[in-house]
Amino acid sequence: MKKNTVMESHTTPTPVRCDQMNVTLYTREGCHLCDDANALLCAHGLSPRKVDIDENEQLRNKFDTCVPVVEIDGKIRFRGKVDPILLKRLLIAESNA
Repeated sequence: MKKNTVMESHTTPTPVRCDQMNVTLYTREGCHLCDDANALLCAHGLSPRKVDIDENEQLRNKFDTCVPVVEIDGKIRFRGKVDPILLKRLLIAESNA
């Protein structure tokens, strides 16, 4: 099985088992920040499950003004924007756990 990797720098890959992480991206149609978040997550080898908050009243009430929201392994990690540096740190920390 192929391992996904996260780039610690532009030249040194750091192996991270991204395929075992449960990632949910709460999004909505027409959200450019959501598109950016999805692209960043995918660039780091993650395969987020996308959930449109407008299809569920409870999710819309919970996340209406703060999409994108990224949940990793049951914990909300990002709201509004995914910080690429913090994402790298999180993935590296998870790989060392």
